[in-house]
Amino acid sequence: MMKPLPYGRQEITEEDIQAVAEVLRSDFLTQGPKIEEFEKAFASYIGAKYAVAVANGTAALHLCAMALGVNEKSKVITTPITFAASANCIRYCGGQVDFADINPENFLLDLDKLEEKLKNNQGVYEGIIPVDFAGYPVDLERLRNIADKYKLWIIEDACHAPGGYFTDSKGAKQFCGNGNFAELAIFSFHPVKHIATGEGGMITTNDVRLYEKLILLRTHGITKNPALMSENHGGWYYEMQELGYNYRLSDMQAALGISQLKRAAKSLERRRVLAKRYDAAFKNSNVRIFPPDEKNGHAYHLYVIQTEHRKELYDYLKQNNIFCQVHYIPVHTMPYYKSLGWKKGSFPLAENYYEKCLSLPMYATLTDEEQDYIIDKIKKFVK
Repeated sequence: MMKPLPYGRQEITEEDIQAVAEVLRSDFLTQGPKIEEFEKAFASYIGAKYAVAVANGTAALHLCAMALGVNEKSKVITTPITFAASANCIRYCGGQVDFADINPENFLLDLDKLEEKLKNNQGVYEGIIPVDFAGYPVDLERLRNIADKYKLWIIEDACHAPGGYFTDSKGAKQFCGNGNFAELAIFSFHPVKHIATGEGGMITTNDVRLYEKLILLRTHGITKNPALMSENHGGWYYEMQELGYNYRLSDMQAALGISQLKRAAKSLERRRVLAKRYDAAFKNSNVRIFPPDEKNGHAYHLYVIQTEHRKELYDYLKQNNIFCQVHYIPVHTMPYYKSLGWKKGSFPLAENYYEKCLSLPMYATLTDEEQDYIIDKIKKFVK
């Protein structure tokens, strides 16, 4: 039998190991020079002016909400098909979360439904958290126009989409997280993501005021910059100016991230090759695939199929050492969000998607032979 094939897997090379080992031999394990080096390299890769490295993607979301002033009076819209953190970050700040249903063609937040909700509830909402689900980019140009019309901010959850892009109305590629349309964007470096640092996250922005706020909030709300302090007792002095958090990334993780970033483009290209092979294999089958889109650059964190027999297929593949996953259980159906008034039936398109979705193995080191094995087992099951 084939060795176990998970839905996602990190790649750690000898270069990665050496990069971390160099930090272990250096003077700084954390709060050292590798953090800024990683931030600058990642900002350049994404095309944003500023980047702030943090402990994980959830911390990134929380800090974004704080920087934008979310509080108990805030009400924010996101998609039900996402990891819970996309909604939880608003709750951390005491705000209220609402949802808009998904577009069944691409599984993203449906911008038509979103605009209808905003039109019928003018002045109620403060912001929007769209998600580049599976790696497919949200049309942020259109979303920016909607947000401006109703005076809303945008936090782009781009955890699935480093290197992904959409083509704007002028024919230009707009890379996820580049800051041209959203106030803030966030990324995750969990091991199943494109870039792995164990745990870790990044916030990108083009707004220098938000950047400076995030730097402060990331480290307890403390500054050592004399230009920002109200008084100065000497070289040891620092001021806590806001209630922040310890959401820092370590130099060891940053070094690993820098090393991984060097092959991010190559890894993304491999994911796209794997996706095309899946597309071709299931094109004329009973398995529904995400429709290929040459206009926009899908980052393929996930390769999602839909089937009427999801549980049976999941179990069958597991028996054959293929470990798929389901992304995601709709957030509004979780017990915590049910306790806030949501219920099954609130967003039927998201719920219908959930009943049929399955994420197949998708990672840069998946070989053609391993993928052929996966495809063969699925075709046998379908027959």
